[in-house]
Amino acid sequence: MAEKRDYYEVLGVTKESTPEDIKKAYRKLAIKYHPDKNPGDTTAEEKFKEAAEAYDVLSNPDKKARYDRFGHAGMGGAAGGGGGFEGFGGFSMEDIFSRFGDIFGGGFGGFGGFDGGFGSGRSSQRVRKGSNIRIRVKLSLSEIVNGVSKTVKIKKSVHCPKCGGRGAESEADIKTCETCHGTGVVSRIVQSFMGRMQTTSPCPACGGEGRIITKPCASCHGSGVVEDIEEVSFKIPAGVVQGMQVTVQGKGNAAKGNGINGDLIVLIEEEEHPELQRDGNDLIHTLFLSVPDLILGTSVEIPHADGKVRIKVEPGTQSGSLLRVKGKGIPDLNGYGRGDLLVLIQVWTPKKVDKEEKELLEKLRRSPNFEPKPTKTEKNFFDRLKKMFS
Repeated sequence: MAEKRDYYEVLGVTKESTPEDIKKAYRKLAIKYHPDKNPGDTTAEEKFKEAAEAYDVLSNPDKKARYDRFGHAGMGGAAGGGGGFEGFGGFSMEDIFSRFGDIFGGGFGGFGGFDGGFGSGRSSQRVRKGSNIRIRVKLSLSEIVNGVSKTVKIKKSVHCPKCGGRGAESEADIKTCETCHGTGVVSRIVQSFMGRMQTTSPCPACGGEGRIITKPCASCHGSGVVEDIEEVSFKIPAGVVQGMQVTVQGKGNAAKGNGINGDLIVLIEEEEHPELQRDGNDLIHTLFLSVPDLILGTSVEIPHADGKVRIKVEPGTQSGSLLRVKGKGIPDLNGYGRGDLLVLIQVWTPKKVDKEEKELLEKLRRSPNFEPKPTKTEKNFFDRLKKMFS
């Protein structure tokens, strides 16, 4: 599969472009590559879809912010519709016209002098899309590190199994609306101070459907949808973060009139780990050691996302030191390696000691080796911070 082009490059805009600039750039490309102007030209059709995909992201503030931060990986990248991030993936031409046709005004396609669809002889009726469903999914640290497949049961609208979503008992029970001739809209000429103007509105006879059902389905009563419980499976890639959304395309509510299904929007929540804290793609563990362990050095096992890892603490390690275990953090969402496991060393000070321990500590306190002799860097807190995170 070819690598996706940068969305800003596709539309010929920059990150600083205004929403109106982005809209104008998309409109210009959509008109240029519209299928009615380029019949049978598959290259033009792909460019038309590419422009619509770019506009879908850059015209939405939330998607745009996510794209600016994570790139194509934040929108599902090449993963496409089955369970990737928001993006077009498997969108059809009908989806594009349904979602963005109104940018040009008019009905289904709404492209002024064109026939209004995306091929000669097509109706200008707008295709309906079902509503989206939003759920929250909690992920453990291990699931975030490795990625995970999930299956959930959702109560949703589905196409009526009895009539197949058409809303009528049979195809013979569906008639083309005689008022709008199947377009779903009616036009009229009005006189204004600017002259004669043509306006369009939903057809009052069919409610914008473009068809009349003479014998509604007994199960769905003509709507074409019924309520049901459906199992939905999807994949969540490694490296996601709290608040990120994953879109499972076509798994939302079914639309009335046999339209396009909505999407399932999955909001990511991170479960708190008892011993590890997340800092970007790094994981931080605070390790408490006794004074003898810090003086003499030791070897200890510490937790990471998938179990335990053993580290060596050198003799004379100072409290507040930061040890780094390479590659034991979280994979980067864009595939640029993975973070580290950072181990913050802290001395554990007992609150009570017995008589024998106290005498031993008093003796050690008088020893010259136990007199603090910090280096210049150890004295300077900000220098220590820079060294810890360099």
